[in-house]
Amino acid sequence: MAKERIDKVLSHHGFGSRKDVKAMLRRERVLVNGNVVYDPGFQVDIGADDVRVDGECVALAHDVYIMLNKCADVVCANRDGEHRTVFDLLDDSLRHTFLGGDLHCMGRLDIDTEGLLILTTDGKLTHTLMSPKTHVPKTYAVRLARAVDAQLRQAYVEKFARGFWVDREGNEAGFDCQPATLVWDSDAGASSVPLALWDGFDCLLTIFEGKFHQVKRMFSQVGNEVSYLKRVAMGRLFLDPRLKPGEYRGLSAEERELLQSHGRRSE
Repeated sequence: MAKERIDKVLSHHGFGSRKDVKAMLRRERVLVNGNVVYDPGFQVDIGADDVRVDGECVALAHDVYIMLNKCADVVCANRDGEHRTVFDLLDDSLRHTFLGGDLHCMGRLDIDTEGLLILTTDGKLTHTLMSPKTHVPKTYAVRLARAVDAQLRQAYVEKFARGFWVDREGNEAGFDCQPATLVWDSDAGASSVPLALWDGFDCLLTIFEGKFHQVKRMFSQVGNEVSYLKRVAMGRLFLDPRLKPGEYRGLSAEERELLQSHGRRSE
């Protein structure tokens, strides 16, 4: 990986301005590979060097990847004059520009939709995974307003598996939705989705595109209504069921690989 100046690295890892970092260097608070560093222009290898401030190891990374369990009543935007945004949920330590740039949402969820949202600085990966050509599967847990008997459940499964026309909504044009996978709660044990993510839901729907209000419009088209919607997976990456609405954590290396593997397959 390309090297970066130590003052830039620490500034973009939340240690204040470059002026603040220079003061830290003068006070011998920074070690690189066990050696005191005074020069703000000292070159650091992000992927290999051991950097410590006041004896504490700094977890160096060019890009940041965060899993957020989005709660209702917040919007996927940097700023909004009316509602809180997902970025308002973050700790102050994440409110700065990282080496990879500023945090952004990898895709969006409606204001009333909860669940898995990835915040990252990796614009290239976001562009790849959100491209319509990539077809990354997205799985939603759905609670329906009207009960569905066994016969109708099977009819839903077959219709969703074929794909069908969805009528326009307001200014949004209608569209032919691609085949989607619908699994009812009666088959939860056979699903790859952790049982903890099924709690209180009627079914899971996996789609391979991202039209406006798509899940809600698909169920409306078959004569039902979504009363509660939660995204529980993107590809093979599942929402951590231990995260309460509004909570977040960094992705593990294995979880990052799950996302990045989708990107490589699309190239």
